[in-house]
Amino acid sequence: MSKESITVIDNRTGEKFDFPILQPTLGPDVVDISSFYKDTGMFTFDRGFTSTASCRSKITYIDGAKGKLMYRGYDISYLATKKTFLDVAYLLLHKELPSEEKLKAFQFELKKRSYINESMKKLFDAFPDNAHPMAILSSAIASLSAFYSDSLDMDTPEEVMEMAHRIIAKIPTIAAFSYRYSQGHPVIYPDLTKGFTENFLFMLRAYPHNYIELKPIEIEALDTIFTLHADHEQNASTTAVRVVASTQAHPYAAISTGVSALWGRAHGGANESVIRQLEMIGSVENVDKYIAKAKDKNDPFRLMGFGHRVYKNFDPRATILKKLRDRLVDELDIDSHLLEIANKIEKIALSDEYFVKRKLYPNIDFYSGLILNALKIPKEMFAVIFVMGRAPGWIAQWIELKEQPDMKIARPRQLYLGPDEKTPKE
Repeated sequence: MSKESITVIDNRTGEKFDFPILQPTLGPDVVDISSFYKDTGMFTFDRGFTSTASCRSKITYIDGAKGKLMYRGYDISYLATKKTFLDVAYLLLHKELPSEEKLKAFQFELKKRSYINESMKKLFDAFPDNAHPMAILSSAIASLSAFYSDSLDMDTPEEVMEMAHRIIAKIPTIAAFSYRYSQGHPVIYPDLTKGFTENFLFMLRAYPHNYIELKPIEIEALDTIFTLHADHEQNASTTAVRVVASTQAHPYAAISTGVSALWGRAHGGANESVIRQLEMIGSVENVDKYIAKAKDKNDPFRLMGFGHRVYKNFDPRATILKKLRDRLVDELDIDSHLLEIANKIEKIALSDEYFVKRKLYPNIDFYSGLILNALKIPKEMFAVIFVMGRAPGWIAQWIELKEQPDMKIARPRQLYLGPDEKTPKE
């Protein structure tokens, strides 16, 4: 923390106010305006929180200008290519990468918690057959508070970690059950002989008494996607989790809120939108027409999968997935029709001055949608996959917030533009 400060001058009165400058380990300095309203009688206005640091955190670091992402100090390229998703989940929760022995114990812990209470089936039955899996998932996660009502008051680190393991272990089962119920298919229970990612694909695809073969590249590809989604600093869904957590709500409510926030097309639903847009474009011959629409400021059409709120360089996660997608082309049945359309759009966007000048590079959603499509993951499950990957990050953020002794309930203020007080007519 620095003793330096910044001076704000009220041009109306000439009065000066000093606010301390805080120095992070990495990234831009931060002006502490916690007392701004108390000192000046004014609010700050930051639409979309583009210039606001809402918390202190030691979990994830992003440098948008350099295209860099780190979890607990480890670069994402190292984690995504050298470690598994469970390594990363352990890292986020326990603040260190696991030893081989600790990883085995973590895997065993998740396996034994992967089954859900049989009574939860009644919850799935209550939804119509065409219910979106995200609607079921959000409700089912919130309902865990009812099934584990005796462990909502977590007073020890051991109880907190038990909750964390329970959520991470059960979300894949709930997710797979949600999809199977939405399709009217029999549910497949977890297979304790299989690893975390393999088991989810098994529950999603298998049928009773029917052996299915999962290729190693399929498991590796999905595991990589989980890793790349595990955390991403204070994005919309993570902020939603922290806001709910600040009210002292139980973690199941906070994580359920994160699911709902992630469902939005501008957030976790973006990769589904990418595939649907490629299908809408229809053919390579139509690409130029839609590129022109994207460049027309009077046309509401928006090209999905390009640009990012934080990254003003290439999304490092997209770089990793691009290489993975290229590997999958020869090893899996990637829809060559959609791939041709995507490749032409990508080529234009990386060379066209309009996109280059605005730094609208392909983002993670552009590539993850194609990969998930190649893995035969239904489009309505794309956001669910995101949830499975992001769960460890949400929980780590929840734990970090609760550990801070000066935690306050989130309570933003507003710029009121409504009418002045009205005089009632007699």
